[in-house]
Amino acid sequence: MRATTLLNRVLKFSGTNITTVEFDGQGPVIATVKLTARKKLSCPHCPFITKAAYDTRWAESTWRHLDLGGTPLVLKMLRRRLRCPEHGVVVQAVPFARPNARFTRDFEDLVAWLVTRADKSSVSAFTRIAWRTVGAICERVVEEQLDDTRFENLVSLGVDEISWKKHHNYLTLISDHETSTILWGAAGKNAATLDKFFTEIGPENTQSIEAVSMDMGAAFIKSVTKNAPDAAICIDPFHCVQLATNALDAVRRAFWQKARELPDQAFAKKYKGNRWALLKNPGKLTDMQDATLKQMEEDGGELWEAYLLKESLREVFAGDLETEDVMGMISQWCDAATASGMAPFMKTGATLRGHMEGIYQAVTRKISNGKHEGLNNKIRTMTRRSYGFHSPEATLALIMLACGPVTTRLPYHK
Repeated sequence: MRATTLLNRVLKFSGTNITTVEFDGQGPVIATVKLTARKKLSCPHCPFITKAAYDTRWAESTWRHLDLGGTPLVLKMLRRRLRCPEHGVVVQAVPFARPNARFTRDFEDLVAWLVTRADKSSVSAFTRIAWRTVGAICERVVEEQLDDTRFENLVSLGVDEISWKKHHNYLTLISDHETSTILWGAAGKNAATLDKFFTEIGPENTQSIEAVSMDMGAAFIKSVTKNAPDAAICIDPFHCVQLATNALDAVRRAFWQKARELPDQAFAKKYKGNRWALLKNPGKLTDMQDATLKQMEEDGGELWEAYLLKESLREVFAGDLETEDVMGMISQWCDAATASGMAPFMKTGATLRGHMEGIYQAVTRKISNGKHEGLNNKIRTMTRRSYGFHSPEATLALIMLACGPVTTRLPYHK
């Protein structure tokens, strides 16, 4: 069997024939290809097709394909130029590669599948391409698969920011509660960043949004209020409890600082070393932490009162109670926090009172950012593992590949 016949049968490129094969025993296997519909020139960026070439010149292009037994396979082809009414003068499209790519679609799909499961350096070494190229491939795959239909018929969304790099580099991410996927993302975490999302989806898609869950940050609340005034703002219960947890830790640190001034340093170490016994949920304590907590209960005092305040608020949200009961208990909790005289809890109570409507909406609709936080944990794991993504665009592409509406498959599993 001839080499060209073998490769045509194995590769099965639609609308393409391999005419010659070259291999010198050292470099890659070079296969020259031609399109079966040679008289039809297609724009690589839109469905436009024409029979008229822009000029008489031919441009030679090459694409890296999947290896043959560990030997790189390179496709080579002469292409014509055409004038597209929308995109101007461009080189004709080929069915086996994406626009502006020097790799075949199958090769890029392999890279996209690998990068969601391994670190970027390993993917780079395995495929023998530069690590910057890995990020560019991810962006092309995501750009091809993402379309605006994902913004249709949205009902409830989650919004949160996540740090993707050192020195306060943040991404704002939007998730769909129905599908538990990341729909959109952009660099930054202010109101202007979230405004871009509403501008992109348009007024028609914005009108269908009924609720948006978030933390108590003023920037996101401002953007949603301006762009989707009919959507209910739901304050995530987890962040409410987190405020009380932070207040408890602030009280503990204050006790520790005072204890450090005492002659007996063992007393100071007690408050520093017992941090997790206070901050963890009771059901997750180790035996030693549980014993420590019981000793604190016997000692009593302001620190134990702070612990009870934190736990009482957590149990309010954890219990399966009616909305009216929950809101009444939260109001009573705010009164108790104010009456405690502890500045961190007084501040937490005032903050919760200022967001009672958002908490009410979250409790009534039973909406939280729990699913979004789960996606954030997955994203943090990936960004730590896939070090080397030095631009927000490449990082967002990775997020969409692993947590978005993009499906990654191995070429031979399609």
